[in-house]
Amino acid sequence: MRRARVVVHGLVQGVYFRDATRRLALRHGVSGWVRNNWDGTVEAVFEGEPEAVARLVDFCHRGPRGAAVERVDVHEELPEGLRGFAVR
Repeated sequence: MRRARVVVHGLVQGVYFRDATRRLALRHGVSGWVRNNWDGTVEAVFEGEPEAVARLVDFCHRGPRGAAVERVDVHEELPEGLRGFAVR
Protein backbone atom coordinates (compact mmCIF):
# COMPACT_ATOMS: atom_id res chain seq x y z
CA MET A 1 0.00 0.00 0.00
CA ARG A 2 1.30 3.45 -0.94
CA ARG A 3 0.03 6.92 -0.09
CA ALA A 4 1.15 10.02 -1.97
CA ARG A 5 0.06 13.63 -1.53
CA VAL A 6 0.56 15.81 -4.60
CA VAL A 7 0.27 19.54 -5.13
CA VAL A 8 0.04 20.52 -8.79
CA HIS A 9 1.09 24.04 -9.85
CA GLY A 10 0.32 25.85 -13.08
CA LEU A 11 -2.88 26.35 -15.06
CA VAL A 12 -4.71 23.48 -13.37
CA GLN A 13 -8.04 24.92 -12.25
CA GLY A 14 -10.98 25.29 -14.61
CA VAL A 15 -9.71 22.52 -16.93
CA TYR A 16 -11.57 19.54 -15.36
CA PHE A 17 -8.44 18.43 -13.52
CA ARG A 18 -10.38 17.18 -10.49
CA ASP A 19 -12.93 15.21 -12.49
CA ALA A 20 -10.30 13.65 -14.74
CA THR A 21 -8.30 12.66 -11.64
CA ARG A 22 -11.39 11.14 -10.00
CA ARG A 23 -12.24 9.08 -13.08
CA LEU A 24 -8.67 7.78 -13.39
CA ALA A 25 -8.51 6.94 -9.68
CA LEU A 26 -11.75 4.96 -9.87
CA ARG A 27 -10.53 3.13 -12.98
CA HIS A 28 -7.34 2.04 -11.19
CA GLY A 29 -8.85 1.30 -7.77
CA VAL A 30 -7.10 4.19 -6.01
CA SER A 31 -8.72 5.79 -2.95
CA GLY A 32 -8.32 9.38 -1.74
CA TRP A 33 -9.45 12.85 -2.71
CA VAL A 34 -8.70 15.87 -4.90
CA ARG A 35 -9.45 19.56 -4.35
CA ASN A 36 -8.76 23.05 -5.66
CA ASN A 37 -6.76 25.25 -3.29
CA TRP A 38 -7.20 29.00 -2.86
CA ASP A 39 -3.72 29.63 -4.34
CA GLY A 40 -4.63 28.11 -7.73
CA THR A 41 -3.06 24.72 -7.13
CA VAL A 42 -4.75 21.33 -7.16
CA GLU A 43 -4.01 19.04 -4.23
CA ALA A 44 -4.71 15.31 -4.10
CA VAL A 45 -4.09 12.29 -1.91
CA PHE A 46 -3.81 8.85 -3.50
CA GLU A 47 -3.82 5.53 -1.65
CA GLY A 48 -3.59 2.11 -3.22
CA GLU A 49 -1.30 -0.37 -4.87
CA PRO A 50 2.07 1.25 -5.64
CA GLU A 51 1.74 0.86 -9.42
CA ALA A 52 -1.75 2.38 -9.45
CA VAL A 53 -0.69 5.33 -7.30
CA ALA A 54 2.28 5.85 -9.62
CA ARG A 55 -0.13 6.11 -12.58
CA LEU A 56 -2.07 8.86 -10.82
CA VAL A 57 1.10 10.75 -9.88
CA ASP A 58 2.29 10.48 -13.51
CA PHE A 59 -1.07 11.82 -14.70
CA CYS A 60 -0.65 14.84 -12.41
CA HIS A 61 2.56 15.74 -14.25
CA ARG A 62 0.54 16.07 -17.49
CA GLY A 63 -3.03 16.77 -16.42
CA PRO A 64 -6.04 16.73 -18.72
CA ARG A 65 -6.22 18.52 -22.07
CA GLY A 66 -6.16 22.26 -21.41
CA ALA A 67 -3.95 22.05 -18.33
CA ALA A 68 -0.47 23.57 -18.26
CA VAL A 69 1.35 21.86 -15.40
CA GLU A 70 4.43 23.77 -14.24
CA ARG A 71 5.45 21.74 -11.20
CA VAL A 72 4.26 18.82 -9.09
CA ASP A 73 5.28 18.43 -5.46
CA VAL A 74 5.01 14.80 -4.31
CA HIS A 75 5.11 13.82 -0.63
CA GLU A 76 5.05 10.21 0.55
CA GLU A 77 2.88 9.65 3.63
CA LEU A 78 1.77 6.73 5.77
CA PRO A 79 -1.42 5.12 4.40
CA GLU A 80 -4.58 5.75 6.41
CA GLY A 81 -6.81 3.09 4.83
CA LEU A 82 -9.00 5.48 2.85
CA ARG A 83 -12.01 4.09 0.95
CA GLY A 84 -13.45 5.59 -2.23
CA PHE A 85 -12.40 8.74 -4.02
CA ALA A 86 -13.90 12.20 -3.46
CA VAL A 87 -13.77 15.57 -5.14
CA ARG A 88 -13.64 18.19 -2.39
